Amino acid sequence: MSKQTLTVLEPDVCCAPLATSAVPAEAAADLAASFKALGDPVRLQLMSMIASADGGEACVCDLTPAFDLTGPTISHHLKVLREAGLVESDRRGTWVWYRANRPRLAALSALLDVAPAA
Repeated sequence: MSKQTLTVLEPDVCCAPLATSAVPAEAAADLAASFKALGDPVRLQLMSMIASADGGEACVCDLTPAFDLTGPTISHHLKVLREAGLVESDRRGTWVWYRANRPRLAALSALLDVAPAA
């Protein structure tokens, strides 16, 4: 993933569902980075674990053992999710805690809504 800065679009600012109108070019580039980040199986699983964690947060110390990967590899995947605006993090002592960026996930979900227009 490139080192570019992404602008997180809120659901009401972003776009109408794909089934109702075309996505503006600027929004498409921003949203594609998030979908690309979720396109990796490990990152998708990490995102699922973080979003469904009790209390809305997951410690990296609880995420790492779920994978047969090294700590640096897990850290890389978490960095990609963070740079895509999908998770936020806080360092507490020696551990980093992650939480889902729910408005960002809502924007992605709204974009993919294919329910017929009323």
